[in-house]
Amino acid sequence: MNKLSGIIIMTQITFLAFSQTPALSQSRERSEIAAEHKWKLEDLYPSDQAWNTAKQEIVAQFDEVTKYQGKLAGSASALLACLEFDSRISREFGRLYCYASMKSDEDTGDSKYLGLKQEMQQLGTDYSSKAAFITPEIAKLDKQQIDAFMEQEPDLKVYKMALYDVLRMKAHTLSESEEKILAEAGLLAGGPSSIYTVFSNAELPYPEIKLSDGTMAKLTKAGYSRYRAVQNRNDREAVFDAFWGALDKFKATFGTQLYANVKKNMFYARTRNYKSSLQNALDKNNIPTEVYMALIENVTNNLDSFHRYLKLKKRMLGVETLKYSDVYAPVVKGVDLEYTYEEAKKLVLDAMEPLGADYCRVVAEAFEKRWIDVYPSPGKRSGAYSNGGAYDVHPYILLNYNDQYEDVSTLAHELGHTMHSYYSNKNQPYPTADYPIFVAEVASTFNEALLIDKMLKEIDNDDTRLSLLMNYLDGIKGTVFRQTQFAEFELRMHEKAERGEPLTGDALTELYGDILKRYYGHDKGICHIDELYTVEWAYIPHFYYDFYVYQYSTSFTASTAMAEQVLGEEKGAVKNFIEFISAGGSDYPIDLLKKAGVDMTGAEPFNKTMIAMNRTMDEIEAILAKKAASKQ
Repeated sequence: MNKLSGIIIMTQITFLAFSQTPALSQSRERSEIAAEHKWKLEDLYPSDQAWNTAKQEIVAQFDEVTKYQGKLAGSASALLACLEFDSRISREFGRLYCYASMKSDEDTGDSKYLGLKQEMQQLGTDYSSKAAFITPEIAKLDKQQIDAFMEQEPDLKVYKMALYDVLRMKAHTLSESEEKILAEAGLLAGGPSSIYTVFSNAELPYPEIKLSDGTMAKLTKAGYSRYRAVQNRNDREAVFDAFWGALDKFKATFGTQLYANVKKNMFYARTRNYKSSLQNALDKNNIPTEVYMALIENVTNNLDSFHRYLKLKKRMLGVETLKYSDVYAPVVKGVDLEYTYEEAKKLVLDAMEPLGADYCRVVAEAFEKRWIDVYPSPGKRSGAYSNGGAYDVHPYILLNYNDQYEDVSTLAHELGHTMHSYYSNKNQPYPTADYPIFVAEVASTFNEALLIDKMLKEIDNDDTRLSLLMNYLDGIKGTVFRQTQFAEFELRMHEKAERGEPLTGDALTELYGDILKRYYGHDKGICHIDELYTVEWAYIPHFYYDFYVYQYSTSFTASTAMAEQVLGEEKGAVKNFIEFISAGGSDYPIDLLKKAGVDMTGAEPFNKTMIAMNRTMDEIEAILAKKAASKQ
């Protein structure tokens, strides 16, 4: 939210899907994929040469920021001139970075574009270092002075949120020289994440196994996501054993990478005088740590609902013991839930109709004007994301589409992010367009709710309804329970490190295994967890995004409440939602949601999600009872 002193340059500007998007294989070369199914990065820059020219032009201006040093408290005009300069640099830099990072994501093994991305990260640090004086100088002002400056220079009002935020965080703002050192430390900060991304996507020797039908399954991250859901149970176990066995061989390396990231977080927290890494991470968006702790407590207190879901999974699979290798298996045989990309586009567009013609027009534009990179190819970044960092252009989406219903849902999810970015960028000036991460997942999971509602309204077949209802529950499992499980692991590993305890690969595996087993009821006989699978933490890229994952869970509960209002055709619900995704970072996230009719300071959104979950399980049990009676 706070874009002062080049902060946007170093922020995370993409929003990741909550699971790795499956892909059948990555054997199709990118050159073989039709142009209409590849994003059009020429909208950012027509060529690498044009990008390089733009980069050189902006870098040549970096030193100009120093002419404002020591003058910000002197006059409203000096403060405004500095903030406008800083905002313009940040805005142009964001566009440059988007191009370099997305080019690199097309093939993570391509050293040319990896080099461009690294160059931008270094340049971002360089500028942030030069502009490091801005926040400390503003912190010397008080609210009365800032208000007086805004009266003298009305154009300063666009920076009101950021200016007030500096005052709010004054206790954690350092001297100019110290802020400069912290900015320089940005050269090191991205190391663990960059190493993890390249190693896990491009260089780790993933196994290949032969399935019972003769299929040769290459178990990259995308291949694992695909083949972990095959019908044959022995094949699923073989996939799990081979994939986790491969990661287990490198758990010392993965542990060292993740520990380095934790130490980075500790460094920033301690330097800025926070009590913990968690407090440091949450304070950026003015989120009390109690919100994080309450989520873990709420989920822990509702594990019975999660265990009910797992028991349903066991019953529908017809297995004596539910194993962790069973949790992704389809529970209804003979149901075709495969959709081509063209079919997916129509489904999503139809599902978005409750949000009005303008919303659907922009979604159609995303399809038609190549905002989306659709299919997997060798070296392409796994998973899915939306990148809205190019304020003056349009958002982009990376997919790894593989014709599964989950891919349709992921498309709807990422389009939610894209529409959030589009509306915020169109309706907010640049300084308040970047919405806080806490609300980022609301629009995306809201779209998923609209999609599943459309599907269930149009399908009467019991088996297909069962499959879709379980898919909805799988979403709650993956978003509310699994992401909170991740959030608890992330919290506990930071707590261990902050107590001075080691975080080796073995230590992380033990910690993760204890939490995983508790969530899945291993000791209660709900779901058996093989010890090998407790290295799963090494597979999760989100742990490098610093207390990001809990927001999937909080956002899901918020979007559930909001979707019920829209689908229930409550007066003003659609207007509230459109205003919410148009608000950007013009207010703190808790207040943005309150204006949209959702109070995240209480338990109501979470309770509504649990009601929806149990209502879905009631319907599933009713259908199962009906089917059982028909066989008698």
